[in-house]
Amino acid sequence: MRHAAGPALALLAAMAPPALAQGASGSPVVAGDVIPASLTGQPGDPARGRDIVINRQTGLCLLCHSGPFPGERFQGNLAPDMTGAGSRWTEGQLRLRVVDASRLNPDTIMPSYYRIDGLTRVAPAFAGKTLLTAEQIEDVVAFLTSLRDGGK
Repeated sequence: MRHAAGPALALLAAMAPPALAQGASGSPVVAGDVIPASLTGQPGDPARGRDIVINRQTGLCLLCHSGPFPGERFQGNLAPDMTGAGSRWTEGQLRLRVVDASRLNPDTIMPSYYRIDGLTRVAPAFAGKTLLTAEQIEDVVAFLTSLRDGGK
């Protein structure tokens, strides 16, 4: 008698969400709409996070988002304004959105900053690499969490 576990496991594997990059303590655990734990086991630095968010070579956030950055020209309007992000979403919700927003909205145009597989049209230089490190993700999350009503 032949065992049917092989095809069933293959089907389950095909249906599984794309893998996320390995953090300091293994793959991030997604629970509903959050990644509850820090990817590094440490809190991020909001000042470094702000620098990443406004840097047009690193985060590229302002390409689509706007926020409380009066000195930054040409802020985007394709995605939610970052002003008050820490009032609208929890730290874990923000972390999942930065790590891989496609887990919440498969049609999002937001890059998956910490996912390494299941992606399309990846430049060879970026294959198998995350766009941001775990530390950079935590810095961005710390900054976004600090943005309460009123913007700062």
